[in-house]
Amino acid sequence: IRDRNKDDTVSGILVQLPLPKHIDKQKIIEAIDPSKDVDGFHPVNLGRLVQGRSDGMVPCTPAGVMELLRWAEVDLTGKKAVVLGRSFNVGMPQALLLAARGVDATVTIVHSRTKDAKSECLQADVIVAAVGRPEMIQPDWVKKGAIVVDVGINRIEDSSRERGWRLAGDVHPDVALHASLLSPVPGGVGPMTVGMLMSNTVTATERLG
Repeated sequence: IRDRNKDDTVSGILVQLPLPKHIDKQKIIEAIDPSKDVDGFHPVNLGRLVQGRSDGMVPCTPAGVMELLRWAEVDLTGKKAVVLGRSFNVGMPQALLLAARGVDATVTIVHSRTKDAKSECLQADVIVAAVGRPEMIQPDWVKKGAIVVDVGINRIEDSSRERGWRLAGDVHPDVALHASLLSPVPGGVGPMTVGMLMSNTVTATERLG
């Protein structure tokens, strides 16, 4: 990684996670030059989000969610947003982006220690689910007209399928009966994550000159 940092022919560096257990993930991420960190996971880039700055590399999945909401012309000003999950690569940066000046949502983070996750979701105008639990968000968790973004992608057993499994999000498909908008799984946030990775790579290339 240090060699690639010094190589001007390399614009961006991405380390495919998860890594083998004997390798320190954080040490590897911190070794990447922040200007080439196209995943946006380096502490310098995450720290810029905390400062409300947009001049760093933004983590791709949260950036993709924001782009989906922008494309759908969702006005987030003053809306109550609930983010399920507090991971360093999705949940926490997602909350920061939603609360950022100019977006101006009021954000609640729901996690494994939240006493009543369902009641928090029922108050939300916007729900972003990123917990990695198949179909955790049920229809009775979502108020009428809410906007739901499903970040999860889980492989679950399904004997009715020829391959014996299917892909499922963190949101039950029947949530569509309550939500005004619901992102699909697969085909929703996943392709947006790839798209934002390409955007970060172009940005890194342009900055490298």
